Amino acid sequence: MDHSLRKVVIPAAGLGTRFLPATKSVPKEMLPIVDTPTIQLIVEEALQAGATEVVMVNGRGKGAIEDHFDISYELEDTLAKKGKKELAAQIRKISDAVRVISVRQKEPLGLGHAVLAARHAVGNDWFGVMLGDDLIDSEGHEAGIAQLVRVSRETGKAAVALMPVPEDQAHMYGVAAGPLLEGAAAKLGAGGHILVERMVEKPPRGTAPSNLAVIGRYVLPPGIFEILAETKTGAGGEIQLTDALAVLAQRGQLIGVRFEGTRHDAGDRLGYLKANIAYALKRKDLRDGLIEYMREVSK
Repeated sequence: MDHSLRKVVIPAAGLGTRFLPATKSVPKEMLPIVDTPTIQLIVEEALQAGATEVVMVNGRGKGAIEDHFDISYELEDTLAKKGKKELAAQIRKISDAVRVISVRQKEPLGLGHAVLAARHAVGNDWFGVMLGDDLIDSEGHEAGIAQLVRVSRETGKAAVALMPVPEDQAHMYGVAAGPLLEGAAAKLGAGGHILVERMVEKPPRGTAPSNLAVIGRYVLPPGIFEILAETKTGAGGEIQLTDALAVLAQRGQLIGVRFEGTRHDAGDRLGYLKANIAYALKRKDLRDGLIEYMREVSK
């Protein structure tokens, strides 16, 4: 079975209500982290894992995402004429890097429904799913999704990213659990891989079976589409991807990967601000000035 990651699905149909009024006319996925749209950082991570096609599951008013990854002749020509050839090349690199396929999710019926909408674009290939709200800064390590691809190849199983969270926050996430979660001896090889036996979507407070939260990176077999097609609505009246993953877990076909890197929740306003600061601090042209400013305002 070929577990190479040629195709990645990025659900991008959400309304981004937490970022209104900015997202009234601008897709939340286009909000910048410093000067790079969030969606571009996600796509660049996919490219580092070998992806060549990105399936964007869009809703109404998301045309700016497609435009961003398209050729912009007028802009490139203007930059070139002004002698800004390096910037023009940078803009062109974005459009040349990947083939973007746009699929419409006609109704907001959950993450599982969004993934199912990509079925015909994905076909019979193993594929990745990457949520645009979750940024994984894995500097010094493999790209976040690449870590899952490697584990999937090694085990022949689907893979999902996991991250420990405080117990009082577990109810905010999908949670993975099972006998192999108990103690260090439960790890399956280096990197903290676990064999997932249970998946619970947003368990009520105090009932979570573990503190390992599912983060927005997945490597899945094409058979997941059949499972999703038969999945009934769950939490929130939506078709939950977690419920389909639970079926894989029951079959012993799901590995949890405690990835190496830092996750930023760009779908939360405070998390978004933290992500901007974290990425800005990595920039030589911004770091010193930002540190000086933060010292001034924190006095």
